[in-house]
Amino acid sequence: MFDYVGRFPIPADLLPQRLRSLLEPVGTDPLQRVEVSSFTETERSESNRETVHMLMAVVPDDGNAIPVLHSQGAVAHGVPTPSEKGSVKDFTPNVSGYDYIVASWGSSLFFTYTLAEKVWMALGLTPRCIGNEHQRLVYDDLSLPEFGVAEGEVSLQYHFKPSRDVNWFMSNEYLRKYLWLRGGRGVRHFFYQATLADSPQLRKLMNGERFHSLGEPGSWLDGDLRETENGLLLQVWATVVAVSCNLCPQQTADGLTWPGVAGKVTHASANDIMRNDTTVYLDDRFLERYEQNSLYGSTPVDAHGGWYCSPSYLGQWSFTGCRRIGRNLIEVDLRDLYKGVPERETLHAHVHALDPAIVKQCDLTEEHIVSKVDRFLTQMLSLGENLSRLGTALGIEKPAVELLGFSREEVAADGWLHYPQVAKLAQFAPLDMTQQAFLARCKSIHEIWQKLPDGFLKQLLEAMGVPRKLIATLGKLKLLQCLLNILTRFDENCEASDALKSKDEPEGWNAKNSDIAMLFVTYDLRIADAHDAVSKIERLQDQDFDTATLHQGYGRALDFVLDGVIDAFTAINSPLGRILARA
Repeated sequence: MFDYVGRFPIPADLLPQRLRSLLEPVGTDPLQRVEVSSFTETERSESNRETVHMLMAVVPDDGNAIPVLHSQGAVAHGVPTPSEKGSVKDFTPNVSGYDYIVASWGSSLFFTYTLAEKVWMALGLTPRCIGNEHQRLVYDDLSLPEFGVAEGEVSLQYHFKPSRDVNWFMSNEYLRKYLWLRGGRGVRHFFYQATLADSPQLRKLMNGERFHSLGEPGSWLDGDLRETENGLLLQVWATVVAVSCNLCPQQTADGLTWPGVAGKVTHASANDIMRNDTTVYLDDRFLERYEQNSLYGSTPVDAHGGWYCSPSYLGQWSFTGCRRIGRNLIEVDLRDLYKGVPERETLHAHVHALDPAIVKQCDLTEEHIVSKVDRFLTQMLSLGENLSRLGTALGIEKPAVELLGFSREEVAADGWLHYPQVAKLAQFAPLDMTQQAFLARCKSIHEIWQKLPDGFLKQLLEAMGVPRKLIATLGKLKLLQCLLNILTRFDENCEASDALKSKDEPEGWNAKNSDIAMLFVTYDLRIADAHDAVSKIERLQDQDFDTATLHQGYGRALDFVLDGVIDAFTAINSPLGRILARA
């Protein structure tokens, strides 16, 4: 490819970095972001503004010399002058007769930008707009999905200076795919202006003159270097082949070496029926990518005696057979990592594949976060049902689903599908979890059972003989504690639910009860912020948790809190369930 930097009349080491980047060709790294349009006027110092007006055209890769392009920083300026009906029927915006990557239009006051129609339609991209007054357009490939394929500012106003800079970038992989489909090269045409610091090398180039021309009329480069009161003003108009008509190296899962699997694996070998029982273990960080984006399906499913977490995407593709095992492991057949998923998803799984030697050091029987959350949900279902039955026994009718919002029938039929708050609580929980993530999870735990109506609990207690005026100002936690105290005493005496209704004040109903102490701790953690988080977290020590281990992360603290909350609700459900059973 032509060496534009080397052929520039000014030595490369004297060129501003921004100008050099415009002159240099783009490599084939698929992860690179390629600038395809810009309108920037950056203040470098007092009385010195670096200006770049650039667009990219699609010029056929036919072996002919690159034509010199002409533009005013945008594809089109102003609007056609209407003279008669049909006078603009042949209006076809272009850059010196060629198509463009970004459709840019400008007047003396307004400029607007969007990805060219041919580009987003040829690549099947979907736009989305973000940002209120500072709006940007982002184009995604939702078939995979791949986000941020192309993006840039929508518009600007110009009054002596631009209201903001406009920069459009596009994925190198997708840009090259479009150019390859069109049989074209990405050619930049740009105007660059900046004041350079005076130097002997530049003065030598100017040969004692106040004005020095750069390039030749009709060549790829035109411009000049002139003396001003602030320094040497450089102005450049250039046409540069920036992107060749070559695809980026294709991402492929063929030829990968998987830990514990002999030889390199291809799609064919992975699907070999003789090897379809080859097991691979993944770190469950594999799931984070899918759990953090609502476009993916990542709800855990209880099936075949285990919990499965097989991410999917809008019915387009899905992993299968990803089974949780141990606290942070996923067990899956090698065949299921290749079957029916895009190459990049297989590559993503490969990044998280674990060596069998590491797996051997893990306790494969240790409970994982999904199992803990399932036990928590089981207690919530039982709590709602038990309190509803208790209300009926006391003459207070309230359906279980209205108490906590959970239905056992719905869970049996559709799992967690209709309970996103439960699925969110069960998301990837690493041992090195941050304090902020831990506190957010504690808040989620608290909010799930916090739906229980205070008024309903007060009605139950009042029906059991507790004076209404003594509980009128109590919060949910205190009310649950009071309920547990009454239930514990009645259960110890082997009473049935019909004995609970009373006009006499129960003995010891307002005593502290350590069985639900973790609910109080979780409440404190819920309201902890950056200023008092440390003091709140130290409350875990009261429950015999070793806070010295927190320097390694908060994953074990989350396990401890979840277990404690589950035990607390078990302490309520167990005596209540036995009392109701005696009826």
